[in-house]
Amino acid sequence: DPYAQLLLEAMKQSGCTVFNDRHFSCENCDGCVSGGFDSTTSQIVLCQNNIRHQSHMNRVVTHELIHAFDHCRAHVDWFKNVKHLACSEIRAANLSGDCTLMNEIARFKFGLKRHHQTCVRDRAIRSILAVRKVSKETAEKAVDEVFDACFNDLEPFGRIPHNKSDAKRAYRDFQNRDRYNSNL
Repeated sequence: DPYAQLLLEAMKQSGCTVFNDRHFSCENCDGCVSGGFDSTTSQIVLCQNNIRHQSHMNRVVTHELIHAFDHCRAHVDWFKNVKHLACSEIRAANLSGDCTLMNEIARFKFGLKRHHQTCVRDRAIRSILAVRKVSKETAEKAVDEVFDACFNDLEPFGRIPHNKSDAKRAYRDFQNRDRYNSNL
């Protein structure tokens, strides 16, 4: 999957190499949660009982790898600073494919004006509420306060990958990033 390839390469370049047998765990999960990132163990949990299709698993892996990338490159205070969590959830919803038009049509949610931003905001709030015991108002406030900066933080993709072709292009650009800079 080009989304995962890019994130794994970016983490490696940031000094956080991911080992499949160490950093991924498949488990049965409660409710309708599909996965999660455990910052204390730097492990991505995939909920094998709630993931039914490869495309869904690819999105979950990408979403959680974005959290792992954020954990690697920034000093994220996952437990005490809800704004840090909000930022990573915004980035994950924005860059993982969670809010593609096809996914939104499948959820019977679609609109024309600023729909992608609305989806990202709603999914970030929903994710915060799923992992932290905070009020909906607290989650909404945290998302709103950091939304613009975090929505526009496109690292390591450099663009919002709306489909696999965009993700492949972003991966190629990422691989060639240093080559272009060395010629300046």
